[in-house]
Amino acid sequence: MPALMPTDFSGRITWLGRVADREATLEAEPLQEVAVGFAGVAGEEHGGLTRPSCSRVLSQHPRNTVIRNVRQFSIVSAEELGLIATQMGLERIEPAWLGASILVEGLPDFTHLPPSSRLQGPDGVTLVVDMENRPCHLPAKVIEGVHPGFGKAFKAAAKGRRGVTAWVEREGRLSVGDGLRLHIPDQRAWQGDLPLFGEAG
Repeated sequence: MPALMPTDFSGRITWLGRVADREATLEAEPLQEVAVGFAGVAGEEHGGLTRPSCSRVLSQHPRNTVIRNVRQFSIVSAEELGLIATQMGLERIEPAWLGASILVEGLPDFTHLPPSSRLQGPDGVTLVVDMENRPCHLPAKVIEGVHPGFGKAFKAAAKGRRGVTAWVEREGRLSVGDGLRLHIPDQRAWQGDLPLFGEAG
């Protein structure tokens, strides 16, 4: 029995980018098409099958422990970037400033897609949503360079709107204009506050 359920929701890729050297700059270079392998996109700073652990998983691993790389892509929503820009008092926020890999439009409540959801492209290329991408201070530096005085407002404005991280389940190609169909896990929400099976209620 299938464990993943195709939905009627689809988004459209409106921008693709790649961060070649995060030490030099977080700002991503725009691309029209990318070849997607199991290690991500060639030449991308966040590519690779493994990565050193970071602050996001300090509760699980000491910093710089080698772990599976489920952060090959940073995917953001056009609609949510619009909300961030409005709250910051800017006309727009460019996905490149956030070091994004993909900008997608048309998927509601994007940052809160269920973990393990799939985003599947026309040729079958499939990205697995790991989890919400928490805002950090790095995009603020890029924004500050473009709009002096506004960078510090990014982290608060981006809370709950920073998009998701994802990794490659199936190889293929992604191009600007491609659709991405959403597939979600076919299971109920976790109810950890309920009594365990066999316990008295």
